[in-house]
Amino acid sequence: MNELLWLLFALASLGLVLLVFRLYGREGLMAFIAAAIILCNLQVIKLTTLFGVTVTLGNILYGAIFFCTDLLNELYGPRTARRGVMLGFIVMIFFTLASQLALVFSVAPDPWAEEVQGAMETIYGFMPRLAAASLAAYLLSQLHDVWAFAWWRRKTDGRMLWLRNNLSTAVSQLIDSAVFCFIAFAGVVEREHFLQILVTTYVIKVLVALLDTPFIYMGRAIARRRGEAPAADQVVMQP
Repeated sequence: MNELLWLLFALASLGLVLLVFRLYGREGLMAFIAAAIILCNLQVIKLTTLFGVTVTLGNILYGAIFFCTDLLNELYGPRTARRGVMLGFIVMIFFTLASQLALVFSVAPDPWAEEVQGAMETIYGFMPRLAAASLAAYLLSQLHDVWAFAWWRRKTDGRMLWLRNNLSTAVSQLIDSAVFCFIAFAGVVEREHFLQILVTTYVIKVLVALLDTPFIYMGRAIARRRGEAPAADQVVMQP
């Protein structure tokens, strides 16, 4: 069932990106990035199995963030895509600080409150290291993705959307997986699981990138219906 759930979750996440884009335009994509960066960093602490190997759960939503920035890049240019990246970066910093502050408050003398506090400590107690790993990996990989996507677009004169979407993301996801896994899991999980997580994390993220290829074409079609295609066609050489 895990493999089926993974596929359904991935398709639902990418479909939700298109829905918020159709309803709210670029602001919807920005909002999705802000929400997804929090959720995927909570989900990443859960290890599960897919196709017989150990993986982290947050990879689907994280892959959807790359889809959002690629769509912003394609339709509005790299400058707008970088704004989306920085929004996610700022939101993650705020979430980390707010979660740590929540742990400082004393607990009410109630068994249920103490149980909740214990659960929060389990999740948020690991958050600083996860946050450091996520922030470093997110910023490096996303900024590279924005640059690479625009570079490939210039090299292909705006043709072959599928190529720039997949090539830029494939390299960026490799950067992300290597940086994140080293900071987050080195010395925490067993070596065998660490290497397995590193490889499978990258493979799963690339699979999400391949899945989003038809969705980015649908996103461009939505932009045309919104009357935004002419503007999108003019950002090929935007710095």
